[in-house]
Parts: sequence; structure tokens; C-alpha cells
Amino acid sequence: MFVEVAKVHDVSLGQAKAVELEGRRIALYHTERGYFATDNTCPHRGGPLAEGDLVNNEITCPWHLWSFDIISGACPGNPEISVTTHEVRIEGDSVLVRLPS
Repeated sequence: MFVEVAKVHDVSLGQAKAVELEGRRIALYHTERGYFATDNTCPHRGGPLAEGDLVNNEITCPWHLWSFDIISGACPGNPEISVTTHEVRIEGDSVLVRLPS
């Protein structure tokens, strides 16, 4: 089930925003390729990914500079490490996210 987490104007191009969804903190990203979502917690030490730097399709954790591809969730430096990604859909001006079942 998809749930509205934001309006399209809530996240500027090239930015990220933390949102709450079913008790989970989700990082919502807006890039040239569209909107994407991952868990907001870096698997290294729990840093808030939405507060990191978003460059193209890569988010860098602000705490220890680990980075993740926001589409696949993979860490470019170590593909065995990843962050959970979530499906995103745009309906009108609503950004909807579906958590994995």
C-alpha cells in the first residue's frame, strides 16, 4: 500500500527530506531522475541520511561520509553494505511511498 508522505513542492530538486511513515524514518530525495526513498538511518552508525549531501543519485551520510546510491541502496565503496530502498509513486502533487512487505 502506498502512503502519501509529502507534496512534490516539499522537496526541492537536489534536496532530501526526512519523513515519518508507519513509525519509520524515511529519507525522501528529489533528483533530475525523479523522487526516491530509502531508510533514513545509515547502517554504519545510524546517521541521518536526509541531512547528508545529495549529489546526482548518491547520498553521503553527514556523520562519517559513507555514501549510498539512492536507487539501488548500495554503498559504492562496498556493495555488501546497503540501505533499504522504498518504491515511490507520484499522483498529482502527492509523493507516495510503499514500504516493503
